[in-house]
Amino acid sequence: MSQEKNEYASEHLSLGDQHAEVSESLAAKSSIEKIEVQLQGGAVRSYKASITVGEVASSISTSLGKQAIGGIVNGQNVDLSEKLEQDCELIIVTLDSEEGLHRYRHSTAHVLAQALKRLYGTDHVKLGIGPVIEDGFYYDVDLEQSLSISDLDAIEREMNKIIQENWPIRRKVVSRVQALERFEAIHDPYKLELIRDLPEDAELSIYEQGEFFDLCRGPHLPSTGLIKAFKLLNVAGAYWRGNSDNKMMQRIYGTAFPNKAQLQEHLHMLEEAKKRDHRKLGKELELFMFSEEAPGMPFYLPKGMTVRTELEQFSRELQLQEGYQEVRTPLMMNNRLWEQSGHWEHYKDNMYFADVDDATFALKPMNCPGHMLIFKNTLHSYRELPIRMMEFGQVHRHEFSGALNGMMRVRTFCQDDAHLYVMPEQIEDEINWAISLIGRMYDIFGFDYKIELSTRPEDSMGSEELWDQAEQALRNVLDARGVEYRVNEGDGAFYGPKIDFHILDALKRSWQCGTIQLDFQMPEKFDLTYIGEGGLRHRPVVIHRAIYGSIDRFIGILTEHYAGAFPLWLAPVQVKLIPVSDHYADYALEVQSKLRAAGIRVETDLRSEKLGYKIREAQMEKVPYSLVLGEQEKNASSASVRAYGQGDQGMQHIDAFVQMIQHAVMNKIVLGQV
Repeated sequence: MSQEKNEYASEHLSLGDQHAEVSESLAAKSSIEKIEVQLQGGAVRSYKASITVGEVASSISTSLGKQAIGGIVNGQNVDLSEKLEQDCELIIVTLDSEEGLHRYRHSTAHVLAQALKRLYGTDHVKLGIGPVIEDGFYYDVDLEQSLSISDLDAIEREMNKIIQENWPIRRKVVSRVQALERFEAIHDPYKLELIRDLPEDAELSIYEQGEFFDLCRGPHLPSTGLIKAFKLLNVAGAYWRGNSDNKMMQRIYGTAFPNKAQLQEHLHMLEEAKKRDHRKLGKELELFMFSEEAPGMPFYLPKGMTVRTELEQFSRELQLQEGYQEVRTPLMMNNRLWEQSGHWEHYKDNMYFADVDDATFALKPMNCPGHMLIFKNTLHSYRELPIRMMEFGQVHRHEFSGALNGMMRVRTFCQDDAHLYVMPEQIEDEINWAISLIGRMYDIFGFDYKIELSTRPEDSMGSEELWDQAEQALRNVLDARGVEYRVNEGDGAFYGPKIDFHILDALKRSWQCGTIQLDFQMPEKFDLTYIGEGGLRHRPVVIHRAIYGSIDRFIGILTEHYAGAFPLWLAPVQVKLIPVSDHYADYALEVQSKLRAAGIRVETDLRSEKLGYKIREAQMEKVPYSLVLGEQEKNASSASVRAYGQGDQGMQHIDAFVQMIQHAVMNKIVLGQV
């Protein structure tokens, strides 16, 4: 040993150098044995290398050690058993976080897959994918036996057995060859396809729990026993990888929550959502319809058209008061316009085209380019700016038939679009005014909302400098208003960053509707200019703005938000007249004429039905007010007033009732506040 060391030293090092190297080696080894872990909140702790995330959690407190289910190390999601080998930042993940709930549901999806294999046999169950989705999860399976809702109870019982067995959930990193061998052994073509489609340098991992294993990048719960409350909800068909050329698989939907109380609350919400489904209510209340002759394109029935007209007029009046000018642009324009605007590059797969006079035209998917042409049509002075241009513009976008969903996802819809042409120094003031307008409108409907700032996407147009300037302008406005907002990195429009408004309906579901987008790109593409104070041409900045977003979708949201009982000002029928018998039909028609002359939307039920039946029907139609008309009411030029959901309001003179309705409609007062 000494001879080998001397030979090494004589060839490479002096004795002094050798001692120095040994010392450095020991010091390096010592430094590797100790690592610095920065915890959430900024505190830094020293630990021995190879300590696990779970051990770090327990070192902080016993309760945290029990609550921890995993970690986020330097931004990467990891399991509780992950070893920390070097200095890092660590966030401990618990079930009361969004990430914790995601892992919880992901692990429940694996338990579902394990239960299916136990019940129907490994050879008969071929697994597709089992991701987490909003409020739950699903798993796609290829199974010869056709599953139905009635099969879910048995599957749930088997899942509960697996949970009670409390299997540890372990991650194993494998080579591509090992992964292929494991799934070839169980003849699972879908996992084999996924493996082969992964990049050569991708890290492959398999998660194991008991006899079950699955290809998955994780992370997961430490064990199956941590799952406390879940429910399987539905079975549907789904093409493998969403491609209609592939095999149709069976998709089992479920949800899971950390405790039974949260699960029951969610299940109650789902039941309430079924009752409020706009497709069901739209049919019952005769608002709109759909036809196979125009898939994904709503037909507005008279009552639905009334709601839409009132929404447009409400928005129109507010915008005109704010100095907006209403315009209308063609539904179809030459394809070169869409190439110029950039929509061709980003939206061509979702556009409809037609050949006209040896040229290709496109149905507009957006209103922006048409508004640019209107601005460019006239020479503008800086004194005119800001110019606020609005349109209720019908647009068309191709959606796959499987994605269509009543009014929520259609192929043609009306955008309440606006484009604000401003000088650079007007940007922040104009965005501030737009936020105020959106807030005022949402308040009328009783919507709370959250704000999201979306930044530069990968396929963006324009320079990084302009994007930074645009993003900073939006931040400045939001910060100055003191509002809470979250940053959605990389989700801006291709031409600029945006502020999105997510409204919360009566069931606390979130819907993205309003948007404000700051755009330096389209003015450049369309060579838009205005004459400045010194007589020189300058480039304006464009602010894209929508409040409803899609009026059609907004009607769907409102239908569910109000459960079909629209506020008085928006209700298709505001008053139903109900004569107690045929003898009072003439008086009912007299009252009807008076109400219509006052601008009140009214219907009269002249059927020879029992009074109680007609009153119940008016309630089922969710008409805000029903007026019962008989001998006493006729003699006093009055009516017995019944309010939806509140019952008898007593007798009231017709003139006083008309004044009350007009006041309530004018001030957008909701029922119960009149």
